[in-house]
Amino acid sequence: MNRIWNSVVGKLWGTIVLLVLFVLFIITVLMLEFLENFHTQQAEESLRQEAITIGKIVEQHDNVEDSLQIIQYILGAETNALIVQNSEAVILSVHEGLNREAIKKKILNDRQLSQIYKSDNPITKKMLMPSMTTDEKMESYSILATPLESDEDVHGAVFIYQSLDVVNKTSNETTKIVFLSGAIALLLTTLFSFFLSSRITSPLRTMREAALELAKGNFDTKVPYTQKDEIGELGTAFNRMGKQLKNHVEVINQEKEQLSSILTSMTDAVLTFNKDFQIVVSNPQADRLFEKWHSNKDAKDNSHLPAELYHLLDHVFHLEEELEEDLEIQGSYFSISISLLYSKETIRGAVVVLRDMTEQYQLDKMRSDFVANVSHELRTPISMLQGYSEAIIDEVVTTEEDRNEMIRIIYDESKRMGRLVTELLDLARLESGYLSIHKDEVQVIPTFERITQKFDQVAKEKNINLQFEHTNIDSLTLLLDEDRMEQVLTNLIDNALRHTPEEGTVTVKLMKEHQTIVIQVMDTGYGIPADDLPYVFERFYKADKARTRGKSGTGLGLAIAKNIIDRHEGHISVESELGIGTSFIIKLPMIT
Repeated sequence: MNRIWNSVVGKLWGTIVLLVLFVLFIITVLMLEFLENFHTQQAEESLRQEAITIGKIVEQHDNVEDSLQIIQYILGAETNALIVQNSEAVILSVHEGLNREAIKKKILNDRQLSQIYKSDNPITKKMLMPSMTTDEKMESYSILATPLESDEDVHGAVFIYQSLDVVNKTSNETTKIVFLSGAIALLLTTLFSFFLSSRITSPLRTMREAALELAKGNFDTKVPYTQKDEIGELGTAFNRMGKQLKNHVEVINQEKEQLSSILTSMTDAVLTFNKDFQIVVSNPQADRLFEKWHSNKDAKDNSHLPAELYHLLDHVFHLEEELEEDLEIQGSYFSISISLLYSKETIRGAVVVLRDMTEQYQLDKMRSDFVANVSHELRTPISMLQGYSEAIIDEVVTTEEDRNEMIRIIYDESKRMGRLVTELLDLARLESGYLSIHKDEVQVIPTFERITQKFDQVAKEKNINLQFEHTNIDSLTLLLDEDRMEQVLTNLIDNALRHTPEEGTVTVKLMKEHQTIVIQVMDTGYGIPADDLPYVFERFYKADKARTRGKSGTGLGLAIAKNIIDRHEGHISVESELGIGTSFIIKLPMIT
């Protein structure tokens, strides 16, 4: 019921019905008042005509009783008459009903009506007299007194009286007709108002359903408009609004897709934060970065942001200024740019762009380390060349034996410098891809056994046991560059022999694991500290911190070996324990 009254149909229907009820009420009241007066006047006029007619009949007949039937015929229903000569002489009484004498006595004794005997004008009066239908009941009567024509001062009169119940009955019947007409008018008004309101609200309901469809995102919804009035114009405006909304949403979606594509394709991590430090928008790079941070985070740390980034955001929000900063987070280096987001001149968040500078930082460090290492490696032989050359030129050396020793040292150092330059060039070509790798099918066991046997004499001179072992890989072939692979093994075996004490053992072992050939170069030498293991394949890195000439090489051999193995789509690793020995492990894919 509340839904009906809250609807436009209910409100419009209620308004129309209340308005019609108000109008009907006013009209009914006025109509009843008018009809009551009209019926009263009609009754009085009828009584007056009857009185005049009866007076003429009495004057024309000497014997009034002979005209009784005519008088009864003239009198209307429930109308009675009393013809008197004077207040004491009644000529004729026409009365149907009870209380004849009481009514006659009350009329004759009334002072106002008694004036009719001396007056030429009719007298009308309403008075309360006994009922003609019920004993001990009083009713209102309308009484009309009309004088009989006579030349005398005192003359007779005709009294005609009628109960006002007759007028009331007529008024009641009229009232019923008026109320029936009002009820019919109200019913017709209700039907008309429902029809009118439904006619008006039907397109509004259609628009409401279309609006709900628009809210669901169905922007192709149309409202049919056949009317030429304001509702039709509203339908036209609604359809135009739907079309504009569709265009605007398409533009917004296109811009959103473009923004999403831009964020996705960016190599930098982009994040949007609100003032509660919650992430609102992030691109895939930022998601991967946060996964990395969370995986490295302490289990007791419940914050979703690294402390360094949190403090920067807090600083920006409090000072309300943009910021660009270089920051180290969990061992990685980032260039961070923070811009503020505003909503009606109020800060609502910030956009953070993180550029991973770790690789650049490492390259810069590697470049500086490279320059320092090259300078260090070249400084020693150059100093020796310069010193011994000056000694020979200044004839500081007195004996031929010392002179030859100095010349031999100059020669060895020049060879060392040449070897350093050659290895630098090889490494640069490998890393840049300019050094070609020519792969051919190579017999594994004969090739690696030949390379190992090259160092038999060196091993015997140092009293080191050099062994070559293999397991179940007879007649096995690999696709590789034999010269480059010989360079790798030469470097590994040479390193093993140089760092293994007398009576030690160096073993070159071949074995097969699934679809991979594993080559191990193991020694029982001094070993490599655990802290140095991650860096042994870097350029110029030497576990021998003293860099003593004789045992130490250029520091480039392992870097070159790793590059060659990588170009063969293989893998090289190292395992070592101090005082026990070192094992370099090479894994190469087999021919499929």
